[in-house]
Amino acid sequence: MTTPPPAPFPYAEFDGHPATEADLRIPAFLSYGHFTAMQVRGGKVRGLALHLARLDSANQELFERGLDGERVRELIRHALDSAGVRDASTRVYGFPSPGGTGTTVMVTVREPAQKSREPHDLMSVPYARTVPHIKRPGEFGQTYYARLAARAGFDEALLTTPDGAVAEGSITNIGFWDGTSVVWPKAPCLLGITMALLEQELPGAGLESVRRPVTLDGLAAFRSAFITNSQGIAPVRRIDDTEFTVDEELMKRIGQAYDGAPWDTI
Repeated sequence: MTTPPPAPFPYAEFDGHPATEADLRIPAFLSYGHFTAMQVRGGKVRGLALHLARLDSANQELFERGLDGERVRELIRHALDSAGVRDASTRVYGFPSPGGTGTTVMVTVREPAQKSREPHDLMSVPYARTVPHIKRPGEFGQTYYARLAARAGFDEALLTTPDGAVAEGSITNIGFWDGTSVVWPKAPCLLGITMALLEQELPGAGLESVRRPVTLDGLAAFRSAFITNSQGIAPVRRIDDTEFTVDEELMKRIGQAYDGAPWDTI
């Protein structure tokens, strides 16, 4: 018996079967849903319980029903096995089933990804997402401003509220270093899994972690800054015209704290 060749990337399954044309009409015509994104290595992922809790909570809020974590794990394993990979960028989406009687789960599998650790430049933009605590597809404003920032020579957009409060990057969370503590902006934003893991791990690495308001006109009070998402952590070189010190020792300590978070078997 010969082993079937791996499925081509990107690969998608709906409720445990390879995506059909009819399945793909769901995300094509319906943007109302939610998802989580993770980097899988060797069939394991950091913060698995946080990913599953995110999916269950969002599903409950959007569709008034939970999303069983064991079912989600089984669907991820099945998609990885079908794609013939153990390392991947994986996303799990929840959409209302046709007829609204359940939840259709889409799992996508792509090549593994790692955020560039080169210093990033951010352009602030006047945009705050509605219902920011839910990670969801089809966010026009984020994409629009991310592309606007790229055209202006920046690496990412930094979302800010109408009163000038810093909230989050277009696809990242942002943290600041004031010389004593890692400061996470206290503003409406998505609690990213990497950020959540760092909040857990930083104290054990001897770094205080706090949340407090950060404003654009107060950026000069911070020595350094960094961004986080499922692909990793990177330093920030500047936000608009405000420059930050790229502190290699700080980034090393933050990276070590993140590396201390255990890998969970899916």
